[in-house]
Amino acid sequence: MTKNKTICWFSCGAASAVATKLTIESSENVEIYYTNTGSEHEDNERFLKECEQWFGQKINVLKSKVFNDIWEVFEKKRFLSSSYGAPCTGAMKKEPANGIWKVGDREIFGYTADERHRLERFRRDNPERDIVCPLIDKNLDKADCLGMLDRVGIELPTMYKLGFRNNNCIGCVKARDSVDYWKRIRKYFPDKFDKMAGFEREFKHAINRVSVKGEKIPVFLDEIEVGDPKGADPMISCGLFCMAETDSFKSEDEHLEVGGLYVNETGETEFIEREENKSV
Repeated sequence: MTKNKTICWFSCGAASAVATKLTIESSENVEIYYTNTGSEHEDNERFLKECEQWFGQKINVLKSKVFNDIWEVFEKKRFLSSSYGAPCTGAMKKEPANGIWKVGDREIFGYTADERHRLERFRRDNPERDIVCPLIDKNLDKADCLGMLDRVGIELPTMYKLGFRNNNCIGCVKARDSVDYWKRIRKYFPDKFDKMAGFEREFKHAINRVSVKGEKIPVFLDEIEVGDPKGADPMISCGLFCMAETDSFKSEDEHLEVGGLYVNETGETEFIEREENKSV
C-alpha cells in the first residue's frame, strides 16, 4: 500500500520557502514541487538552488508540455484576465501539477498569518483536500519570512529587491487595478510592459481600472501616466488557491463577458460590470 505523502508547493517566494523548511523539520515523506512558468525572473533559478541546499532536499520542477511561457498562453487563448482569474494559471501551474496530489496526501501552502481568509475559502471550496499552513499556525507574516531567509544567508529574489511585493511572473495579469505595479514593471522591465500593452490593444481588453467619481473606468497600459510608482504593490496570489479559481471557468467566451461579485486584494467584495458594458 502506497504511503500518503506531504506535498510542499514551493513558488520561489519567501513565504513558501519558509513553510517548506518548517514542514521538512517536522514531517516525513515530504516532496517539494515548483511549477516553472518560464516567465519569472531569471534570478529565481539561483534562489531555488540555494533553497534546495537549505532544505537538504531536491525540488521537483514541473513545466507545461504545451506552452513555454505565459505569452504563448495569451496568444493561444486570446485572453488576459478577469476578476475570476487568468488562463496562464491553469495552463502553466494547474495542468503541469495534475496527478501529483492524491486523496489522502497532505498539502503545504505558504499562506501567511494575514491570509487566513484565503485559507478558509480554499478549505471551504475543496473539503476533500488536507491543507496545512505552518505560517498561519505559527502566526508568521511576510516580514518574518523575509527576515528568516536573511538570517540563514539566503539572498532574497531580485523581484523583492526591486520593490515588488511578490515574486510572480514579470508582468502578472492578476495585478488588476494596480497602476503602481505596472509603473514598476515599466520602470524595470520596459520590454515586458510594452509587450503586455500590445496584447491589451490587440485583445481590446484593459487589465487595469481607475476610479473616476466613484466609477471604475478601464485604462490601458499605454495610457498610464508617466512617472515612477508611488504606492506599494497589491498582494498577488498565484498558486493552488488560484488554480481552484480557474475551475470555475466555464468557457473562453464566457471569460470575456462575465461580471458580478469580485473579492479584491483586501478581502472586500465589489461589483464588476460585464466587459461589454464598459466604455474607455
